[in-house]
Amino acid sequence: MQQKRNSTFIISVLCFGFAFLYVPIFYLIAYSFNSSKLVTVWGGFSTKWYGALLQNEQILEAALLSLRIAAISATFAVLFGTLAGLALARFRGFRGRTLFSGMITAPLVMPEVITGLSLLLLFISLEEFIGWPAGRGVSTITIAHITFSMAYVAVIIQGRLSGVDESLEEAATDLGAKPFRVLWDITLPIVSPAMISGWLLAFTMSLDDLVIASFVSGPGSSTLPMVIYSKVKLGVSPDINALATIIIGLVTVGVICAAVLMFRQENQRARDMQMAASE
Repeated sequence: MQQKRNSTFIISVLCFGFAFLYVPIFYLIAYSFNSSKLVTVWGGFSTKWYGALLQNEQILEAALLSLRIAAISATFAVLFGTLAGLALARFRGFRGRTLFSGMITAPLVMPEVITGLSLLLLFISLEEFIGWPAGRGVSTITIAHITFSMAYVAVIIQGRLSGVDESLEEAATDLGAKPFRVLWDITLPIVSPAMISGWLLAFTMSLDDLVIASFVSGPGSSTLPMVIYSKVKLGVSPDINALATIIIGLVTVGVICAAVLMFRQENQRARDMQMAASE
C-alpha cells in the first residue's frame, strides 16, 4: 500500500513538472494560429501571422543572424571544448592543470552580467590599442558565445571520457597506432555522442543569449532575443508566436535526428564489440 502511494506521488510530481515545462510551449504554439491581434485573446483559427512573419524583415534578419552566430559558435565551441575535455580527462599530470580546470569551469558559475562586462572591456581595449579590425558586431558576439559555451562542452566531454575505459586506446597504442590515429579511430567515435550533445547545447545557449550579446553587440548586429526584448516594451506582436513555433519545430527535428544518430552509433559500437569478442 505504501509503495503504491509512493508511485502515485512520483507520477504526480513528474506530471506536474512536465506540465510546468511544456504547457506554456503548447500554449504559445496554439496562439500562433490565432487570428486576433491580441496575443492572449483567442479570435479564431488563422495562419495569417505566418504570412505576416515573412514580411517582417527586421525579425527575419535578426533570426537569420542569430542562427548563423549560433551555428558558428557551436561548431568552434565543440572544437575547443573537445580539446579541453581531452586534456583534462587524458592528461592528468601536466603542470597548471588545476588552474586550467578552474579557468574552464569559471564561465559555468560566472554571472552573465560579469561575463558580458568583462568581454566588453576586452573588446574596447582591443579597439583602442591594436585596432580591432571589424569593430563590435557579429564577430564579437560570436567570440563571446564561443567563450562561455565551450566550457559546457568541455565538461560534457570530460564526463564522457571519465567513464570510458582507457584499455581500448592503450591497446591501439600497443599495436603501433600513432596518437593521432588513436584519437581519430578510437577516442572521437567514443565521444561523438557527447560532441553532438555539446553542439546542440552550445547552439541553444547561443540562440537564447540576451545579456552577453547586449554588451558586445554593435550597430546592425541585433540578435533575435535583443529584437524581441526591445519589442516587449511596446507589446509583442502575434507574428513572434509564429516565429517561436517555427524555431521549436526546427529544434525538435534537430533533437530527434541527433537522438537517432546517437542510438545508431551506440548499436553499431555494441555490434563491433560483440564481433571483436567473438573473434
